[in-house]
Amino acid sequence: MTLMPAPDSSAESSQKLPADRMTLLFMVMLVTAAGNTAMQSVMPAIGTRLGVADFWVSLAYSWSALLWMVCAPRWARLSDRRGRKALMNLGLTGFILSFALCGLTLMAGLNGWMSGMWTLLVFALFRSLYGGLGSAGPPAVQAYVAARTSRAQRTQSLSLISSSFGLGTVIGPAIAPLIILPMLGLPSPFFIFAAFGGLVLVILKIRLPDDTPSYAVRGRLVSEPLSTGSAGEVYDPTEHDEQHGPSDGMPPALLSWRDPRLRPWLITGLVGGHANAIILGLVGFMLLDRLDLRATPELAAGPTGLVLMSGAFATLLAQWGLIPYLKLGPRNSTLWGMALAVVGVAIVGLSFSLNAITLGFAVASLGFGLFRPGFTSGASLAVNRSEQGQVAGIVASVNGAAYIIAPAIGVWLYNIAPLESFAIIIGLCLFVLIWGRKALQRDEHLFE
Repeated sequence: MTLMPAPDSSAESSQKLPADRMTLLFMVMLVTAAGNTAMQSVMPAIGTRLGVADFWVSLAYSWSALLWMVCAPRWARLSDRRGRKALMNLGLTGFILSFALCGLTLMAGLNGWMSGMWTLLVFALFRSLYGGLGSAGPPAVQAYVAARTSRAQRTQSLSLISSSFGLGTVIGPAIAPLIILPMLGLPSPFFIFAAFGGLVLVILKIRLPDDTPSYAVRGRLVSEPLSTGSAGEVYDPTEHDEQHGPSDGMPPALLSWRDPRLRPWLITGLVGGHANAIILGLVGFMLLDRLDLRATPELAAGPTGLVLMSGAFATLLAQWGLIPYLKLGPRNSTLWGMALAVVGVAIVGLSFSLNAITLGFAVASLGFGLFRPGFTSGASLAVNRSEQGQVAGIVASVNGAAYIIAPAIGVWLYNIAPLESFAIIIGLCLFVLIWGRKALQRDEHLFE
């Protein structure tokens, strides 16, 4: 009798994607995040040049956050049936079309071919392509990696892919002022990143093999990339997929937002997330006033990019450095983050020089960089293993919800009462800090 050879477990355990393919997938994620934060560097100046109130500018580009939150889960599910490469192509196509058409619209407005308000309305329409279609890319990339790497390699590979969002939030504000071309003016970053996205799309079509999914490996849902957003969290499909129910084989019960285990963490995430979104939304407009650049808004792109870049670097320092080095648990990370955010926001609110504002924004971003992973991991640890897929979706919704209207409200409040708007942000942070000390479960209990 001939015995069949045993599977090569060592080969299976070391299965990983080739380096060139990983680089390509990294670039798909990077261009999405970098383009978005580069846009945030120039939009306050463009809105001022168009003569449109700051509130409407902020509302126009925060609109895509709603579409991203609604559409991303649908694309994540669809990638299991249509293939991950097809969804990456769709995401990049949405990104390219959105940025190119938004750039053309802004050029038309700046050249006087449309009124300022019509320019913003058309801009918001084309911006919806980014939130609606661009959100197809990140879940598909993560699912592609998860389906083609062994368990031993998956965490490292997904960490690398997820970190591209964090890196993109640094690159975007850093290079935005450097790619404002004389012939294109302030909308230049839109065209540059659309072209870069087109190059990545062509290489993706040529170099990435087609895939026909045979089982569900769903990518983690991420919120729209922002300059002080998450640096990326590891999503392990073998741990979070819906088919992994309790040991008795029954599917887990539907997890409610009102679940007493989750409620303190979700309230924390929603309130603290709104504080983060408000300061992020108003900082570019504040710089126009504090640096006396309303008459020459084209000069504001550099300072705005510098401040946003400092915030992104501080966020990465918190999430990639302080949390693992200090071994901060969810509760301590959340509370210390809010304390730092209070200090940073106070410095920003009272400062009138670029250096002081940059320092304050970096301190605030360091705090929010500690807070967000703290609340996310706290919610995850509050429920059992079989409920991880559901809690991941709830957390993603909470993260996205903060950016739907809060940035525009923050800008509106700032235009009415500048100092009081910062007091409101500080008040939100203090609420989380004081209430969280009583309501959030202690770290040692979460790990029991």
